[in-house]
Amino acid sequence: MNGYSGQGFSLKAEKNRLALPAAFRKAVTDSSGNERVLCLAKHDRWKCLTGFGLSRTDSFENYLDREEERATRLGRDFDRDLRSMQLWGFEQVPFDASGRFVLPDHLAELGNLRDEVFFHGAGEFFTLWSPAELYAMGEGWEGPQAACRNLAGDAARGKRK
Repeated sequence: MNGYSGQGFSLKAEKNRLALPAAFRKAVTDSSGNERVLCLAKHDRWKCLTGFGLSRTDSFENYLDREEERATRLGRDFDRDLRSMQLWGFEQVPFDASGRFVLPDHLAELGNLRDEVFFHGAGEFFTLWSPAELYAMGEGWEGPQAACRNLAGDAARGKRK
């Protein structure tokens, strides 16, 4: 798995369907054992969702160990059970060959996702943003915000991304 990079944008269609951008489709399929299974969860700090393929779960225990070790080294509290629930509490969502999938209502609510969704690669996962939530992020978010504005403009003009 080489990771998720790039951006995409989807307008919500009938039946609460979104389209997984082509830039992420193959990586998710490859990461999910050649099955079209998208894993979606609430991001642990930001008001957005994360997306990834099933193979990411292979690294969850190592990830928990690293986070726990870092918290201990810095003298911070670490609730391994809570963090484990955040990591493992993802929803498996099937998608078709065109990338269309139904976004579960509870996840849409957690990410404040309405009619427009911006996808942004983040290496071992990607994020799904409401443009309004992304635009409200502070300094350091100018690149994703500019990409979102550009792709939203293309979508408004009827271009597919």
